[in-house]
Amino acid sequence: MTLKARIAALIEAQGPMSVAQFMTIALLDPKDGYYATRDPFGAQGDFTTAPEVSQMFGEMLGLWMLQAWADQGCPKNPRLVELGPGRGTLMADMLRAASVEPDFTNDLEIVLIEASPVLQQMQAEKLRGFGADISWQPQFDDSLSDRPLFLVANEFFDALPVRQYVRSERGWHERMVTALDGELDFALAPVPVPLPIIPQDRETAPQGGVYETSPAALALAENIAAIVTQRGGAALMVDYGYDAVTGFAETLQAVGGHRFADVLAAPGDDDLSAHVDFAALAQAGRRGGAAVFGPVTQGALLASIGITERAEQLMKLHPDSAADLLSATERLIGADQMGKLFKALAFAPPGVAGFAGFA
Repeated sequence: MTLKARIAALIEAQGPMSVAQFMTIALLDPKDGYYATRDPFGAQGDFTTAPEVSQMFGEMLGLWMLQAWADQGCPKNPRLVELGPGRGTLMADMLRAASVEPDFTNDLEIVLIEASPVLQQMQAEKLRGFGADISWQPQFDDSLSDRPLFLVANEFFDALPVRQYVRSERGWHERMVTALDGELDFALAPVPVPLPIIPQDRETAPQGGVYETSPAALALAENIAAIVTQRGGAALMVDYGYDAVTGFAETLQAVGGHRFADVLAAPGDDDLSAHVDFAALAQAGRRGGAAVFGPVTQGALLASIGITERAEQLMKLHPDSAADLLSATERLIGADQMGKLFKALAFAPPGVAGFAGFA
C-alpha cells in the first residue's frame, strides 16, 4: 500500500487531519516518508542546497562560527550542532575552515540532528576523516542544554510542519486534508477558530486569504535561544522566507525532480516545505531570552564575511575552475538567485554586541 493510500485510509477511519500532520507523515513516515527513504539532494535529487553549490558556503559559516566562539572568550567544551545535516557537506566544509584554530576543533563535540537512517549513513561517511567526536540524535532536546551551544541550521526550518488557516465570511477556519475514494483534497474545518498568533492586520485579510504558522518551528527556536542564553554560544539559521508581513497567501509547496508538484498528489515522493517566517522566529528567540540579530539576506551575510575574497583566492589556485567559481558565487549571493530570497537570523547570549555579517 502506498503512503498516499495509507493516509487516505487513516483519514477515512479517523476524520480529516491538519496540514501539519499531513506534512509530518509525508516527510517522516519511517517506511515511506520522503526523508526516510532517499537522498533528495543534488542534480540527481529534487533540490540543491547552498552547501552543494560550493564549498565556499560552508567555509564562510565555519569561520563565522569560529569568530562567534572567539568573541565569547573561547568557552571550553563547546558543542557544535547542525539541524538537518543533509549529506554532511556543510559540516565537513565548516570543520575544514574552522580547523585553522585547533583549540576550537580539538575541544569540540559535534551532534547531528537527523531522523533519516539513509542520510545518517551518508553523513558518517562524509565526516569519517575528521577524527571528531560525532553523534546523532533524531531531534533536538534538552540533553543538549549542558554546555555552550553553537548551532547551525541551513534549510531546516522550511521543512517543519505548518498549520494553515483560511478566512471565510464566518471567520478563520483551519485547512484540513480530507479523503474520498482514496484521493486526497483540502477542505476547511466547519467551526471557525481564533488564530493562534494574530497578525495586526488580520481583519484586512481578503476572503480566502491564508495564514500560515509553524508551532514546531517557534517552539524549537525558543528552546535553542534559551540554551544559548543560559550556556553561551550562537545559533545561525539560514533559510528561504520572509521577514515581514507579506499578505495572506500560502507558501506550502511540493518539489520533485527540481520541479514544483501537487502537494497532495504523491506524499512521500515529493519534498514539502513552506517559506520561513523570520519575524516570528526572531520573536521566539527573544522569548527565549536571546539577543537576536537579523534577519539579513544570505547575499549580504556571505559578502560581508568574505565569500568574494575566498572565490578570488580559489580562482588563483584553480584557474581552470574560475568560471564555475564565479557562477557558484553569483548563485549564492546574487539578488535574482539565492542571495535575496534566503535570509539569515542569529541568536546570541544577552550582552553580545553583534555578529560578523549582521550590521
